[in-house]
Amino acid sequence: MGVFCEPITKVRADLPDPTLPSATPDFLNHDRAPVPDIVVARGLVPFRLRDRPVRGRLVRLGPLAHALLTRHENSREVTTLLGQALALTAGLAAALKFRGSFSLQAKGDGPVTMLLVDCTDSGALRGYARADAERLATLDDAEAGAMLGKGYLAFTCDQGPDMDRYQGIVPIEGSTLAAMSDTYFRTSEQLRTHVHLAAAETPAGWRAAAFIMEHVASDGGIAAPEDAEEAWRTALALAGTLSDAELLDDALTPERLLHRLFHAEGLVVDQARALSYGCRCSRAKLSGVLEGFAPEDLDHMAEEGTITMTCEFCNVDFRFDRDEMRKANQ
Repeated sequence: MGVFCEPITKVRADLPDPTLPSATPDFLNHDRAPVPDIVVARGLVPFRLRDRPVRGRLVRLGPLAHALLTRHENSREVTTLLGQALALTAGLAAALKFRGSFSLQAKGDGPVTMLLVDCTDSGALRGYARADAERLATLDDAEAGAMLGKGYLAFTCDQGPDMDRYQGIVPIEGSTLAAMSDTYFRTSEQLRTHVHLAAAETPAGWRAAAFIMEHVASDGGIAAPEDAEEAWRTALALAGTLSDAELLDDALTPERLLHRLFHAEGLVVDQARALSYGCRCSRAKLSGVLEGFAPEDLDHMAEEGTITMTCEFCNVDFRFDRDEMRKANQ
């Protein structure tokens, strides 16, 4: 069972609040906002089937899902979609060797106008969804396809300014996020996959999970192509028995769940990876954004001498004194 830290419930009185102006210049203030500090030690568990062209990843966010999904007051349908996107992004990022961040962005003309999630190479997750509540209320279908509408999915690996950025873009096709990701795998990666995503509010809080299984090239363990195909079909049939309830059950460890599915298929469970609460906002970053605005725009943004910037991911307000910013820019 994964080991995790309890969320921060209060800020120590002897520590300064990084969201408020202080004696430290904004461009030097990199302190983390007062947000939950949660690590799920075995949040992602890779696996493979010995001598078969099958590998995969099981993602279980546990209490991390609740901490991420309750930062905003979204509807149940939007929260479910965001939970699935968080688990999917963690699973996709784990398949890559990179330094930086991997992101999933969905932008369409539906009620959910923006969906953005990213995961760093160390497993730090964050995400948010932007939705039109009035349009959302008119939908008869609460599936991802109806909520996102027509648009695109972008999968981006960003390794910093000194490295080329890899991006795959596919149209939004399918009624579920799992179906949409299959389009990406087929068109951009030429890879056959099976993706099962689940997110729901349970008695323990919101939970989110992903099961991603891939058909990989045989490396000599299976001699005949027909044997490889049969092994893949068998794995698909077994994976098809997995339920949302099993995926989201905290009491069912990743190892036990995978053993239920593949105990007779040469299951090998590889080293697990940690996932954590990963918002990276700070006064330094947001003050850098403000520096890009003209003085008259900053004046317009100020209310009673204060500019408030809200992090889209963690929903924390950072306040900047307009007079202090004016002095700093002179």
